[in-house]
Amino acid sequence: MKSGQITSLILLCRCLLLGALVAALPQAGAAPYTPDDDARVIERLPFRPGDANARELAELRAAMAAALGDPAPALTLAQKYFDLAMARGDPRYVGYAEAIVGRFSQQPSAPLLLVRGTLRQYRHDFAGALDDYAAAVKLDPDLAGAHAWRGAIYLVQADYPAAGKECEALRRLGRAVLHGGCAGLTLAYTGHLDQAYQTLQQALAATNDDDQRLWLHTRLGEVAAWQGQFATAERHYRQALALGRDDGYLLAAWGDFLLDRGRPAEVVKQLAAWEASDGLLLRLAEAETLLGLPAAAAHRQALADRFAAAGRRGDTTHRAEEARFHLRLNGDAPMAVTLAAANYAVQREPRDARVLLEAAVAAKAPGAARPVLDWLQVSGFEDAGLRRLAGQLLQPGATR
Repeated sequence: MKSGQITSLILLCRCLLLGALVAALPQAGAAPYTPDDDARVIERLPFRPGDANARELAELRAAMAAALGDPAPALTLAQKYFDLAMARGDPRYVGYAEAIVGRFSQQPSAPLLLVRGTLRQYRHDFAGALDDYAAAVKLDPDLAGAHAWRGAIYLVQADYPAAGKECEALRRLGRAVLHGGCAGLTLAYTGHLDQAYQTLQQALAATNDDDQRLWLHTRLGEVAAWQGQFATAERHYRQALALGRDDGYLLAAWGDFLLDRGRPAEVVKQLAAWEASDGLLLRLAEAETLLGLPAAAAHRQALADRFAAAGRRGDTTHRAEEARFHLRLNGDAPMAVTLAAANYAVQREPRDARVLLEAAVAAKAPGAARPVLDWLQVSGFEDAGLRRLAGQLLQPGATR
């Protein structure tokens, strides 16, 4: 895996990692279709005219077909599918990658274990992913990608000492940019925003790779916003957008920033073409609702249908987005609290904390937010918005 690909994805984990940015899936209740021929075309995914990704995928598929029994070209194709899933918020690409990796499951090389681990991480099988990464490191102790992704999982789980060990491993391996990204977020999540910003800035100065620069500008934008430096945050987001690359996490973070700043019209303009991604459609529907636009009702219904279908499938990987939907668009605070609390038991990043705090405030249920209140106290996380929400829950008038 190229270091830029690792860095641009590391610590997303909404596979979340907002991978919480999933696309519309087939209707629930329909039996899954398994083709009787590997060459059969089931569906052609949309690409823009002249899209370089379409050409690259065709070349990678041809290389895989010409190298039967050799896992290397197949894993390169699987990684490309995963990258597209993360960039475009479309989980069908993950399914394609899983099918490819499954063909070579009896040949557990370090590259295969690394790719399989990222796919398990996308499905929120964090234990399985950590097992794969551990096995990969045993085969190749210098495999930076395994350390980077383990750091991502530990940050999502709020296990900051474990994350710090992975950051240190990246430093020992001489991966300055990966180390800076990992260490910067660990500092941010543990109440050291100024140091975090400086560390991420140093990593940014050390790279000319556009994938790395996009990821670092995005995270610098988040850190600056947590510091209350909104002009600086906007500058970083715009520099990331100016790179001209599809990135669902960037668009979600930028959309949230604009919504928080009271600029829903800009959200509509930015996300109008991203209806296929549930996470981005959620932000689009919020903006349209605030503006009273006719499209809002249809988009709210589309989200309700998608979340209902996920529930019938037993898919619980996107509860944070569903909680936010019920809180902000469906007016059901008790349901939002239930979903947000269940999500926080698995994922404990600042976004997950925020939706649980907001839902608990709306439902007047401070007890449900106790894990977040404890995290704020222990971690020292500095975001003023979260601290303000926590203060509301700690007031004498709060109930339950």
